[in-house]
Amino acid sequence: MMIRSILCIAAGGALGSVSRWLLPKLLQGTFLSVFPLGTITVNLLGCLLIGLFYGIADRGTGIQEGWKLFLTVGFCGGFTTFSTFCNESLTLLRAHQLWQATAYMGGSVFLGIIAVYAGLQIIRLF
Repeated sequence: MMIRSILCIAAGGALGSVSRWLLPKLLQGTFLSVFPLGTITVNLLGCLLIGLFYGIADRGTGIQEGWKLFLTVGFCGGFTTFSTFCNESLTLLRAHQLWQATAYMGGSVFLGIIAVYAGLQIIRLF
């Protein structure tokens, strides 16, 4: 059972990590900005997704534990990135981009909580 859980998390993490790398590349090619748009997009989307996934699991839909681990710990864990968020925040602060740093840090946390809540509420509607 433990090996199966590890494999589910690893597979989800691999898919999430690759998706996390690709999405900002696509966005950076579209929008030129000092603001870390790719990371905030990935993190907010990840918050929405984890809210959706936990909302589905909480409904008692019979989602198997392996799928729950794959989607939440694996995919969302690999998709979102706290370390990059912190590094980009520090980079903005060191560049004296105080407004952008404040908007990025505050917006990431506030909107992230809202996104998780929104995901849970979306599932409750269905």
